[in-house]
Amino acid sequence: MEKKDLKPAIVFRYFEEVCQVPRPSKKEEKIRAYLLDFAQKHNLACKTDETGNVLMSKPATAGKENLKTVILQSHMDMVCEKNKDTQHNFDTDPIETYIDGEWLKAKGTTLGADNGIGVATQLAVLASDDIEHGPIQCLFTVDEETGLTGAFALKEGFMDGDILINLDSEDEGELFIGCAGGAGTTAQFPCPMTAAPEGYFFFRVAVKGLTGGHSGDDINKNRANANKLLNRFLVQLMQKYDLHLCEIDGGNLHNAIPREAHAVCAVPMKDKESVRVDLNIYLSEVENEFAVTEPNLVMELESESPCAEVMRQDAMKNFLHSIYAVHNGVYAMSQDIPGLVETSSNLASIKQRDGKLVVVTSQRSSILSSRKDMSQMVSSAFLLGGAEVTTGDGYPGWKPNPSSEILQVSVESYKRLFAAEPKIKAIHAGLECGLFLEKYPSLDMVSFGPTLRGVHSPDERMLIPTVDKFWRHLLDVLAHIPAKA
Repeated sequence: MEKKDLKPAIVFRYFEEVCQVPRPSKKEEKIRAYLLDFAQKHNLACKTDETGNVLMSKPATAGKENLKTVILQSHMDMVCEKNKDTQHNFDTDPIETYIDGEWLKAKGTTLGADNGIGVATQLAVLASDDIEHGPIQCLFTVDEETGLTGAFALKEGFMDGDILINLDSEDEGELFIGCAGGAGTTAQFPCPMTAAPEGYFFFRVAVKGLTGGHSGDDINKNRANANKLLNRFLVQLMQKYDLHLCEIDGGNLHNAIPREAHAVCAVPMKDKESVRVDLNIYLSEVENEFAVTEPNLVMELESESPCAEVMRQDAMKNFLHSIYAVHNGVYAMSQDIPGLVETSSNLASIKQRDGKLVVVTSQRSSILSSRKDMSQMVSSAFLLGGAEVTTGDGYPGWKPNPSSEILQVSVESYKRLFAAEPKIKAIHAGLECGLFLEKYPSLDMVSFGPTLRGVHSPDERMLIPTVDKFWRHLLDVLAHIPAKA
C-alpha cells in the first residue's frame, strides 16, 4: 500500500499537509497561518482569539438548517519527541510519515496524529461538498499538550454551538464521555557542588530503549519509568560504595512516561569492576520484572573523564532518597467504572538548571479531592528531601453524563453502520472538555477518534483501517444531529 492509496483520501491528504507544518506546543504560528489560509481559500467565516485559538464556521447543507449547531474540536499542537539518533528540528522540519503494514508511522519522531488526525478530519469536513450536516463550527485550540492554554483562555461567546464532538480520542469503537483532571507538581532540590575527589572512577550510566507513552492512557500498562530505574540503581550503589553524583538527566515532557535517563557518577577506583558487576545483576533483575512490557530495555555503563565537581554528599542523599520514595504509576482504580484508572502520578523529568535539580511530575484523578491528595503525597516526599515544591492549579475533569443526547446519537450511528455495540468509557488522560464546560455549561459532549498507539513517543502510530471507520461514523453522526427545540 502507498500513501496515495489510503482511504478516506481527503482525510489522509489533509493529514499529510498538516504533517508538513511544524507545530510544537506554544509555537503554533505556522499551523495557525495554514488554517487561516485554508479558511480564506474555502470562503469560510473564521476568527481567532487573543490566545491563538481558531474558529471556522460552515453553513448547513440544504434542508439541515434547523439542526443543532455542532462544534468539532481538536488541538493544533503536537508532542515533539524523537529518538536520540534522529536528526530532526521540530521547529522547522516536516514529519516524515511511512506505512508499515496497517500502521502509519513517522521516521524516528512522534507522528503527531495526536491530534493532527483530528485537525485533518475537521478540514476534510469543511472542504467537502458531498456530505450532509447542520451548522458546523470547527474549534482548533493551542497548547493542549503542555498547559491546555487555549482551552483555559477560551472566553464565553467565542463559539455558540449546542453540541461539541472532541476528536482527540485514541481507540476506534469507543465513545468517551468523561476524563480525569490533573495538575503538575515541581520540586527544586538544592544542588551544591564541591571539588571532586581524586583517585576515583568516573562513569556514565544510562537507561535506554523503554517504551514510554502517554502518562494518562498508558500509566496502567506496567511500563518502566527511566527516572525510577536509574535512581533505584544509584541508591543501591550509594548504599554499598562512596558514590558521588556529578550530573543527572532524564525524561522531557510532563505528560510522557520517560524512556531515557542517565547520570555521571564516581566511586573509588577499587570498586570499578564491582560496579559493573552490580549493573549486570541489576539489569537482569529489571529485565525479569519488565519482560513483557520492556523487551528493548538497555542499561549501559561507560567510563567518563573525571569531573571537576560533584554534588555535596548530604544533598545527593536527600535527593536520591526522595526520588526513590515519590510515588509513580497507578495509585487507585475507579470504584465506579471497571478498568478505569482513578488516580496516578508520573515522575516525568529530572533536569539540572541554575544550581538546582528540577523534578517535574504530573498527577491525575477523576476525583478532585484524590488528585489533591496525590499531589500532596508527591510534595511530601520532595519536602522531606529539602526541596522547594509547587503544585499548579491544574485543570478540571469532565464528569460523565450517561444520558447525553449526542452520546445516544453516536451509539445508534455506530450500531447502524457496523452492527456492533460501541464501548462507552471515561479516560484517565486529560481532555479539554472539562474546561469547555466551565465556560459553556450547557454543551453536550462526546469524544471519539481512530486507533492510535504509542502517543507521546517516537513509537506513535495510527491504525489505518480505523481512520475510515472513524470518518464514516462522524459523517453519519453529523447527518443525524437532532433538530433545535
